[in-house]
Amino acid sequence: MTRLLVECVPNYSEGRRPHVIQEIVAPFRDRRGVHLLDQRADPDHNRLVVTLVGEPAPLQEALLESARAAVARIDLRGHRGAHPRIGAVDVIPFVPIGRVTMEECVTLARGFAERYAAELQVPVYLYEAAARRADRRSLERVRRGQFEALVTEGLASESRAPDAGPAVLHPSAGATAIGARPFLVAYNVNLKSRDIEAARAIARTIRASSGGMPDVKAVGIALEEQGMVQVSINLTSYRVTSVHRAFAAVREEAARRGIEVWGSEIYGMVPAEALIDAARDALMLRDFDLGQVLDLRLLDLAAEGGFVADVPDGSVATEGGGFVER
Repeated sequence: MTRLLVECVPNYSEGRRPHVIQEIVAPFRDRRGVHLLDQRADPDHNRLVVTLVGEPAPLQEALLESARAAVARIDLRGHRGAHPRIGAVDVIPFVPIGRVTMEECVTLARGFAERYAAELQVPVYLYEAAARRADRRSLERVRRGQFEALVTEGLASESRAPDAGPAVLHPSAGATAIGARPFLVAYNVNLKSRDIEAARAIARTIRASSGGMPDVKAVGIALEEQGMVQVSINLTSYRVTSVHRAFAAVREEAARRGIEVWGSEIYGMVPAEALIDAARDALMLRDFDLGQVLDLRLLDLAAEGGFVADVPDGSVATEGGGFVER
C-alpha cells in the first residue's frame, strides 16, 4: 500500500542555543511515519530551519510536540536576529510531493492551523495557497513589521486579526504563519563587505517585487559573527529563475559596487534538477537531460523494484523521489 507523504519545513526563531535546538528537533527523531531530512541553525539569522517528510497524521503530532518546546523555550521579547519573524515558531509550510496535491496540502494546513492555535493558544495566519484572504498570500505581508509591530498594533483590527486562535498575541511566542506552497530553494550569497546598504540595494535590484527577476524574493542581511553581509534569496520557482542566474545577478551587481562574492550556500534541501540546471548553464551543455545523471537513473530503477540501488556518494535526492520563511 503506497504511503502518501508531504514535505514540511518549519522555521523556528532560535539559532544560538544548541540545547534548545535539540529539544525542538527531538520530536522528529525516531518517529514512525516522520523522516527528519535536514536541520540547519544559523546564529546570525538566529533561526532554525528543519526539513521533514512524513505521513500527515504522525507529522502533525510531531509538529505539535516540537512547537510546545519552542513556545516554552523561546521568548521573542528578548530575541534578536537578522531574519524577519513574528513567532517562536515562525512559519510552518506544507509542500506537496509525489502524488499529494496542493489542494490536499491546503486542507491539511487549514485543519492543522485550527488545532495548533487551540492547543498552544498561539494565533495563526494562513498564507500562500492556504490563505483565506488575498492580502495574506504573501508571507512578507503577513510578517510586515514583525513581532514588534504585532505587539504595538495588537490583533483587534481587521488587517491584523488572525485566521485561527485567539485575537491576542501570545506574550512571548507571538504568532505563527501556517500555509501550503510549492517547493522553493533557499539560497544565500555572501559578500566580502560589511556594507549592509549595498546588500539591501542588490536585493532590491534582483527581486521580483522591485522589477527584478521573476519568482525571486531577496533581502540584505548583516552577518555580524562572520564580518560580512549576505543577499538572502528565496527562489519560489527555480525553473523560472535558476540558482545559477540568481548567483550571476548578485555577482554582477556586487562587482558594480566594487564588492567581491565570498561564496554562496543552499539552505536546506534542494532538488537535483536545480543544481544540474546550474551545471548545464555554467558548462554550456547542449542536449543534456536528467536521464543522463547516473545517480538519478539508479534511484528510478530502485523505485521500480528492479534492484537495490547502490547510489554513488555525493548524490542529491530529487524532490519527487521521496522527498524548506522564509
